[in-house]
Amino acid sequence: MNNHIKIVYCTQCRWLLRATWMSQEVLTTFNDEVDELTLVPSTGGIFEIYANDKQIWSRKEMKGFPEITELKKRVRDVIAPERDLGHIDRKK
Repeated sequence: MNNHIKIVYCTQCRWLLRATWMSQEVLTTFNDEVDELTLVPSTGGIFEIYANDKQIWSRKEMKGFPEITELKKRVRDVIAPERDLGHIDRKK
């Protein structure tokens, strides 16, 4: 399966750095599972993340940005549900 991640970010809000940091974290953690990661510039305060076309985060709906551990769990749940994330999965 071709797994892809898409991060849509607001250029007016200057969220490119946040989007690239999150993309680096996802690519580092899922280097064998992610085949493609796309950054999509947009406007209007948008910050949304999709895994295989399924929305896994919306800043507006969820009232903020994801913690990186939460983002990794959500990505994992879509692209590699059987994968153990080590210490992230063991945190309480």
